Amino acid sequence: MKILLAPSETKTSGGTEPFKLENLLFEDLLPHRTQLLHYYMNILQKGDMVTLSTMFGLKKEADILRHKRDIIHEPAMKAIERYTGVAFDYLNYSELDEDAQIYLHNNLLIFSNLFGILKANDNIPEYRLQQGKSIGDIKPEQFYKPLLQERLDNYLEGEDILDIRAGFYDKYYKPTLPYTTLKFIKEGKVVSHWAKAYRGIVLREIAKAGITSLKDFMKLPIEGLSIYEIQTKKNKTEIIYIIDN
Repeated sequence: MKILLAPSETKTSGGTEPFKLENLLFEDLLPHRTQLLHYYMNILQKGDMVTLSTMFGLKKEADILRHKRDIIHEPAMKAIERYTGVAFDYLNYSELDEDAQIYLHNNLLIFSNLFGILKANDNIPEYRLQQGKSIGDIKPEQFYKPLLQERLDNYLEGEDILDIRAGFYDKYYKPTLPYTTLKFIKEGKVVSHWAKAYRGIVLREIAKAGITSLKDFMKLPIEGLSIYEIQTKKNKTEIIYIIDN
């Protein structure tokens, strides 16, 4: 089973590994990633604060300047450790045992506004690029969509697919194969922002149990969640959870 997850705006600093763009998932994307990364770095080097503020999604000059760095030559760490948003906080990768961590390395794919697609254990530097913002005149989702669609369809062929990304990342890749998504309801209302937390909780339990199929996933008990309904339309199945507490 392969799981698709969105990235986060916030990231932890540091790292101990060298950054090697050629080692990321889909090595044949290297020329395209190199093109976009160099374009990104050129914008950083020019230092137009208005442009950087928009691209980073930051307003304070000190925060903007902190991200104006040569990320190509900075230390890297696993993507699963680099991202620190709500879903990643609730996943709490560092507290998982080795088997659960290896499960994520092998089965979790994380989308990236700068790098397109990553395995959980791909090493990346700290960078900043707000969701939906352009790199100069390049929209990353339009840049990556034609590059990722066929590659990911082929990569995911024969796999059960659990898509727990935010809807925005359909602009990078929309599964043509059968796939499953999740919806969370509390007191009769669809949960939006805090859905990220429940995605992290679900992912954590999947990793701990080493789930290998959607059939087994649907049997997995998750504290505080109950399956209310399962809906299928075309190639998409949606599991609707009721939040019990």
